[in-house]
Amino acid sequence: MQAAPERASFDKIPKSVVIGAGLVLVSLVIGIGLVFGFVSGERDRDLAAWQTRLSIVAESRTAAVSGWLARQEQEVQSLADNDALRLYMTAVSLAGTGQSDLDAALAQAGYLRNLLVVEAHRTGFEAPVGPDVGANVGHEGRAGLALVDRNGRVLVATPGMPRIEGALADFLKGLPAAKAGIRDLARDGAGEASMAFAAPVFGLQADPTPEGQIGWILGIKEVAGELYPLLKQPGATETSAEALLVSDGGSVVSYLSPRADGTAPLAASSPRHGADSAGDAALDKPGAFGLFRDYRGRDVLALSRAIPGTSWILLYKVDRAEALADSDQRLSRLLTALLLSVVLAAALILAYWRHGSSLRAARAANSYRLLATRFEQQERLLRLVTDSQPNAIAIIDGEARYRFANRKAAEEAGTRVPDMIGKPVANVWGADAARRYLEIDRASLLRTGHVEATHRIRDRMGAERVVEIHHVLINPTLDLPLSDLVVESDVTGEVMERERRIRILAQLARTLVGVVDRRDPFAADHSLKVARIARAIAEEMDLSPELRQTAEIAGNLMNLGKILVREDVLIRETPLQPDELRAVHRGLEATADLLRGVEFDGPVVETLRQARERVDGAGAPGGLKGDEILITARIVAVANAFTGMVSRRAHRDAIALDKAIETLMDEAGRAFDRAVVSALVSYLDNHGGRAAWAAMEAESPMP
Repeated sequence: MQAAPERASFDKIPKSVVIGAGLVLVSLVIGIGLVFGFVSGERDRDLAAWQTRLSIVAESRTAAVSGWLARQEQEVQSLADNDALRLYMTAVSLAGTGQSDLDAALAQAGYLRNLLVVEAHRTGFEAPVGPDVGANVGHEGRAGLALVDRNGRVLVATPGMPRIEGALADFLKGLPAAKAGIRDLARDGAGEASMAFAAPVFGLQADPTPEGQIGWILGIKEVAGELYPLLKQPGATETSAEALLVSDGGSVVSYLSPRADGTAPLAASSPRHGADSAGDAALDKPGAFGLFRDYRGRDVLALSRAIPGTSWILLYKVDRAEALADSDQRLSRLLTALLLSVVLAAALILAYWRHGSSLRAARAANSYRLLATRFEQQERLLRLVTDSQPNAIAIIDGEARYRFANRKAAEEAGTRVPDMIGKPVANVWGADAARRYLEIDRASLLRTGHVEATHRIRDRMGAERVVEIHHVLINPTLDLPLSDLVVESDVTGEVMERERRIRILAQLARTLVGVVDRRDPFAADHSLKVARIARAIAEEMDLSPELRQTAEIAGNLMNLGKILVREDVLIRETPLQPDELRAVHRGLEATADLLRGVEFDGPVVETLRQARERVDGAGAPGGLKGDEILITARIVAVANAFTGMVSRRAHRDAIALDKAIETLMDEAGRAFDRAVVSALVSYLDNHGGRAAWAAMEAESPMP
C-alpha cells in the first residue's frame, strides 16, 4: 500500500529534468576520459624525458669506463712496445742454454726493473706491501708489472707483484698468441677487486706474429679506487640515482661494483628472472628502458648500456618515487579537480531532483537505520564469537594502536577492552613486552598477507610461556585503515612436550652410541663425528631445522646395529674376510629395524634404511637412485664415508683429508650425491670445517 505514492512521486518528475541529469552524467564521463587521457599523455612525456636523461648519463658513464679500460690497455701496450724492454727480452730468448749465458742476460734486468717500478707507480699498477723485516718472510702480492717469457717464467717484476700461478697462470695460457687480453674483475688475496692486463712482446726485429712473440708484459691492478668512482655522474642531483656494473652469472645477476645498500663489489648476486627485474632487463636486453624493481625491491626507472669489449653491462637507475614526484603531484591535483567537478555535478543533479529528495532521504534514512542495526548485531556477534575463543585476538592499525580486542586479549594485558581501544600497543603492554606484536617482517606481511612468529615470554606471574602469534593483513576500508589481525595462541604445552621428546631422543642416542663405542674402541666417537659432519652439511645446504635434526640423529644412531656383530671382528687389526664384512654390513642394515618402533620428529628410521643406497642405483637394500633417496640419507652416506676414511680403524690407518675429499669427488654422481659432496667441501674449506675436525680428533680417545 505504500508503493503507489512513490511511483506517483517519480511520475511527476519532468522529462526535462531526466534529460538534464542524463546530459550531466554524459558530460562527467567525457570529462573523466579527457582528464585521464591528458594525465596519461603527461606521464608518457615525463617518462620520455627521463629516458633521455638516463640515456645521457648512461652514455657518459659507459664512455668513462670504456676510456679507463682503453687507458689501462694502452699503458701495458706502450711498455710492450718499449725498445729497451724488447731488446732485453730478445737477449734472454737468444741466450744460450747454459746457466752462465742465462745469468749474463739476466744481469741486464736492473734497468728494466727500475723502468717497471717507475711505470707501475705512474700508472697505478702497484699496491701497498708490508714493511720489510729481518726474516725470510714473503709478502702476498696484490699488484704490479712483470715481464714473462713464453714459458710463463717471470723475468723481471715489480715489488708486490703476485705470483703467476693458479687462475693468473691459466689467464696467460688461455690468451691467443700475439694478442692482448684482459682478465675480468676478480677478488685478489686481500679481498680487493682486481684486474689483469696483458700485451704480447715481440722480438726487436720480429714481425707482430705468433712466431715473433717472445713473451708478455703483464699488469695487475686493484681497480676499486679508479674504476668505481667513474660510475658516479658529476653534477647529478637525484639522491637515489645509482650506476652499477653487472654481468651474467648464468642463473644469477652478478654485481661487479659496490651497491648503495653497502654491499661490497663482487659480493652480491640475485637470481635471474627473480625479484631484481632491472638487473634481468639489463642482461637480457642491454639498452632497454622502463619501470622495473631493483635489488632492494624498489620501483625504479632504469636504462642500461653494454661496455664494449667486456661482458659488463652498465645499469643506471633512479627511484620512481623521486623521478616522478612532480608527475604524481600533477595527477593528484587533476584528480582533486575531478572530484570537485563530481561534487558540483552532484549538486546540480540534486537540484534537478529536488521534487523527489524528501522521499529518497526518508528511504535512505530508513536504510541507514537498518544498516546500523545490522552492523550493531554483527558487532555483538563478532564479539560473542571472539570472546568465546581461548586465544587473544586483536586488530592493530598502522600506527600501532588497538582497533579491536577480545576479552582474552584484555585479560592477558591485565586491563579492560574499552581501556585498550585507540591506545598504542606500547602503552598497554610496555615497550619491551610490545615488541612481540610490533617487531615483525612488515614487508613480508604486505607481500604475502600472513606472517607467523613464536616468542618465549614471562607472564604476569613470572612463569615462562611460549606463544605463537599470527599476523593477517586487513586491507583498508572506509572505517578501518590498513591493519593486521593478531591472533596469539599459547603453545607452551606443545613446545615443552616437543623439547622433552628431543631431550629423551638425545639421551637415547648417547646411551646407544656409548654401547657401540665400548665394543669397538677403534670406532669410538665415530657416530658422534658422523652426526656433527651430517648436521654441518645440512646447514651448508640450508635445509629446514627438522631435516638438520634428522641428519644429526641418524648419524648418531647409524652404527647401533654393530651390537649384533662379534666384538672380535670389530677390533681385529687385520683385514676382514668377506663373510666378516657381510656381517658388519648386515649389522648396519639392522639399525633401522632396531629403531623401527621409536617415534622421531623426522624420517630418522627411513634415513638409516637408505644410508647405503647409491645415487646410481647400485646400492642396497632397495636399489634406489637419485632423488628417490632421502636427502638426509644422502647426507649421512657422505658424512659416514668421509668420517670412516679420515679415521683410524683396527685394520688400517686414517687417510688425509684432501685424499678423502678427492675420493668423494671421484665417486660423486655414482655412489654419492654431487650436491652433498660439494656442500661438505664448502664446509671444510670455507666455513671452518677443517679446524672443527681437528678439534674433534683431539677430543677423541685413542684406542
